This record gives sequence, structure tokens and C-alpha cells, in this order.
Amino acid sequence: MGISAILRMFFFSLLCLQGVALHADALPAITIIIDDMGNHQAQGEAALELQGAVTYAFLPHTPYAVRLAEKAHEQGKEVMLHLPMDAREGNALGPGALNLHMTETQFKQTLWENLNAIPHVSGLNNHMGSLLTRHPGAMGWMMQALTEEWPELYFIDSRTTRSTVAQEIASEYQVPNTRRDVFLDNEPSADAIERQFRVLIELARRQGYAVGIGHPYPQTVAVLQRVLSDLQIENVRLISASTMIELQQRRKSWPEPSSPLLRVAKSSKL
Repeated sequence: MGISAILRMFFFSLLCLQGVALHADALPAITIIIDDMGNHQAQGEAALELQGAVTYAFLPHTPYAVRLAEKAHEQGKEVMLHLPMDAREGNALGPGALNLHMTETQFKQTLWENLNAIPHVSGLNNHMGSLLTRHPGAMGWMMQALTEEWPELYFIDSRTTRSTVAQEIASEYQVPNTRRDVFLDNEPSADAIERQFRVLIELARRQGYAVGIGHPYPQTVAVLQRVLSDLQIENVRLISASTMIELQQRRKSWPEPSSPLLRVAKSSKL
């Protein structure tokens, strides 16, 4: 086989590989994160029965967090730390909360204890946090610690306030990140949850991807059991949180069809 034929085969293979990747990434994708795992065993176990690549976020130092996180990992589910943070409303946050009164040492020590309290953690998101996530200094401490001590972890901004700077600071520290798009069960009725799920699907169709957050409420689990089974019909993918972040990074960095390499491949007369 001559060099010209080899080069033609190389460029053809390159275009085929790009086509496969673009086709897969072109399908709308959603991520579902179930927050507040760990306080209730029965609700947590029911939530773990959801099919597909659902991601689960566990509150640190809660009675059933370790047991349920181990079970989630055994089932091939992705595990996150659901990190309690100061809220403007003064809500009870539970153990392990980060607050504005901490020194940098206290802040990072508490973060370390929380991350080590949950096995198999791939990333973290904020629980509450409408006060803390608007403070660049506190978010800088957290992202610096992640960069230096846990560079393999990602961060998801739950966006409990429009004034959050958490994702912006994560990007500054090059912590892999994304954000919540839709809360599924702020209104915890079956009809409202299903409406919010449709909002999530339509957003994914428009922008290519969307992240939804729900909770292990019986009505949320019941709705998700039903609607997730129809995703193949909807031609929408359910992917884990880490896969979602990778997808978003690929979409930002993928070369345009007019890139020099592809122009050479398309115009080659070898």
C-alpha cells in the first residue's frame, strides 16, 4: 500500500472518529443528582433503586451516609459529598457545616473531615450555602484546598442564590465544575416534579445538557422511576455528574469543522 493510500485512510478514519464522537455528544444529556442522602435509611435505599447513571450526594456525619454510599458504589453509582454551608436564612445545617466565622485553618480542617467521612467521593456540591457561596474568600479557601489536596474531585454549584460566586472561583482555580440548572422538587408534589423534569429535558434539548437536583422524597423517587424509563424514547441520555463535566469540557474544546486539520482532510487529493 502506497503512502498516499495510507494518508487517505488516516484522514478518513479521523473524520469517522470525530463523527462518532460528535454524534454521541450531540444527543441531549441530563444529570440527576439526589441530594440529602444519609439521614433516612429506607428513603435512601429506595432512591438507590433508580435505574441508570443517577448521582448521589451524601451529607457528612449522618447516620446512614457511609452504609448507603458504599451500597451506591457497589451498584456503580457515582458518590458525592453534599457539603453543608452557611445560609442567609440561618437554617439548621447539621454536622460538618462550613461558616463565615471559621478561620482558614478551621475551614480547611472541616472540609477535610467531611471529605473523609464519605467513602468513594468523586466530587462535591453545596448543601444550603446561600450565604457562604457569595463570599469569594471562603470559596477561594475551598477551591485552593481542592486543587492542592484533592485535584481529582469536581465541584457542582447548587446555586441556592443568584449571587453565588462558587462556580466562578472554581474555574479560577481550575477545579472541574458545573452548575445546577433545575431543582426538581422544590414543590414536592408528583405533578410539580414531573413538570420540572420536563423543564430539565427541554433545557437539555436547547443547550445540549442540563443538571437537575432532587431529593430522596418518596414522590420524587416515584416520578423519576417512571420518567427515567422513557429517556430512550425521548432520545436523551442520563449521565453521571463527572461525565457531564467532561461532556461540557469537550463541547467547549472540540475543533470547529473549519479547523485546519479537517480542512486538509476534506480537501486532500492524495
